[in-house]
Amino acid sequence: MKTFYSLICLSLLFFACQPKTDNAANDTFEKNSKTVLANIEGFANENLDYSMYADNFVLLETNFGSNDSLNLDDLKSRDAELWEIYDFEMVTDPAVLLPGVNAETKKTDGSVRYYGNWKMTLPATDSTEAKSGVLRMYESFDFDEEGKIVYQQAYADFTGIFMHLHGED
Repeated sequence: MKTFYSLICLSLLFFACQPKTDNAANDTFEKNSKTVLANIEGFANENLDYSMYADNFVLLETNFGSNDSLNLDDLKSRDAELWEIYDFEMVTDPAVLLPGVNAETKKTDGSVRYYGNWKMTLPATDSTEAKSGVLRMYESFDFDEEGKIVYQQAYADFTGIFMHLHGED
């Protein structure tokens, strides 16, 4: 019986000495994922809450021939222009969210990557029918200490979708 109690005491001592797991990066990812989901929903509903962005926000332009980057005012203006012309619907439900990693340390850093399909529609006019296409997108979001988006970039075949929507069949 003494051996049994000794083993229990040693087991407790062993488990008590284990270092605590640091879940800070995962907790930050979970919190920032909620912001990304709100961003997706706000964009699709054409009422994006821009308070989720930091004042020093930068959007990296990835389109051929585009500007190097956009600031928050540029983003607001571009979004308004897109909403004026197109309707957007996120068709991947739920969006696939993955934690990003620090490029140097290769450790999770609270950034969020998402993969999803967006349906873009050019609405009908008096002389044309509505036309739609699905755009596969990969997007990344980096956050500051306050949980605001400081850096965003999106990769998708934007030229292809624009050519499809505005081209002849």
